Amino acid sequence: MRVTGPLILRGVTVVDVLAGGLRPEVDLLLRDGVIERMAPAGTLGDADAEVVDARGQYVVPGYVDAHAHPLGLDDAAAALELMGAFGITGFRQMSGSTALLAERARSALGLPDGGPALLALPGDLLMPMNAGTVDAAVATIRQQKEAGADFVKVVAVTPEVLLALLDEAAVLGLPVAGHLPNGIDVREASRHGMRCIEHLGPGVGITAATADAESSIRAEAAAGARSLKVPSFSFPGAARLMGRLLKKIVINPVTMNKPRDIELLARADDTFDEAKARAVAAVFVQNETWQCPTLIRVRTQELADDPRHTADPELRYIAESTVRSWKRANAKYAQQGESARVIYRRTYDLQLRLTKIFEEEGVKLLTGTDSCGAGWVIPGHSLHQEFDELAAAGLSPLSVLRAATSNAAEFFGTTQDQGSVDEGKRADLVLLAANPLETVDALHRIAGTVRGGRYRDAAELDAVKSRIAGMRAITA
Repeated sequence: MRVTGPLILRGVTVVDVLAGGLRPEVDLLLRDGVIERMAPAGTLGDADAEVVDARGQYVVPGYVDAHAHPLGLDDAAAALELMGAFGITGFRQMSGSTALLAERARSALGLPDGGPALLALPGDLLMPMNAGTVDAAVATIRQQKEAGADFVKVVAVTPEVLLALLDEAAVLGLPVAGHLPNGIDVREASRHGMRCIEHLGPGVGITAATADAESSIRAEAAAGARSLKVPSFSFPGAARLMGRLLKKIVINPVTMNKPRDIELLARADDTFDEAKARAVAAVFVQNETWQCPTLIRVRTQELADDPRHTADPELRYIAESTVRSWKRANAKYAQQGESARVIYRRTYDLQLRLTKIFEEEGVKLLTGTDSCGAGWVIPGHSLHQEFDELAAAGLSPLSVLRAATSNAAEFFGTTQDQGSVDEGKRADLVLLAANPLETVDALHRIAGTVRGGRYRDAAELDAVKSRIAGMRAITA
């Protein structure tokens, strides 16, 4: 069933994400993409409205994937539609370009009706070729500001460059999100205003600061970074060349690890100090530094050969050529040997523990996946895996739900319009067949979605999934 006009959701239970309570037996009148009215069940009527019997269902705000890369792909529409079929109503695009910013300015991105809304878009990734020096980085982010970027995405810069660009970005009013440089003191990055750290680092970006052996880990990580031979200047065709290289690396970056890198992970785990971890969390809270752990992305990197990923039935959406490339990356991963895999498993357990500590200490968390590029990370489906990984870390069902909804609205500054089920807010909703305050599993049991006021029931969502599986066109 699909409804595109005015709609009444009859007798639904509203989940108050902010208070953590339930409001049973409510009618919601949705019109023009907005929740127009809420009233006791059976009291709302509108001659123009289609009525959906939602008794026994629970309504929550639509889910947000705050770390994804669908735009710019040949199959972007299929990836976005699949995300929508899994209840995702908004996403943060984590890789942008001057071209994408220009397309958005012309309203020419061509986002499908059934897909999520674009919540934020950066310019080009900051890397040595456009941010190899402080002057180059400052010039780049000034250009990105002029082009309309919503934030700066940092991937590979030096600690000196990161701190300088954080200062300049603050002047420009541009948030900075992304990866921590090897060897940096994450507390210093936080104090300079880094808005969001992705993937818990990655690597030892955060775990170095939570280790008793912090000084030696950071020093050796910095030395390893200096040994990498990456051009700190641009040249004709550089962006295209780097794009091809990144596409291969992004499938599973841990396949690039040297023995030294793996040893540093082990040392960070061996010398982990919970008191230091909680002190780092306090710095994040003080400076409002968010975390987007992307645990499913981290897990598929570090536990790449787990059958939960390699034999996932939801691979039915992914092009066979892409699955083959993921398997090639797994073969490279296997070459590192069992001793490396043992360390990766320990590292992932530590990252789960850190996620729980951060949540306990009040660090704000987002849900993200790194889908559309990362190996074994399937658009849409992976956000539900992220929910499960957050639960495995020890987060309550309510905390997971908040990370996917109200936290996202706070992060993007859209609490006036999103993040809770209230009159006047956008009708971007997920209907669930079970109580999401009792179990994270309920977040998977989607009975219907509303995106921009358009309703689709479970059968319609399943039809979308079947159509995309039949195409098997998603290539990243």
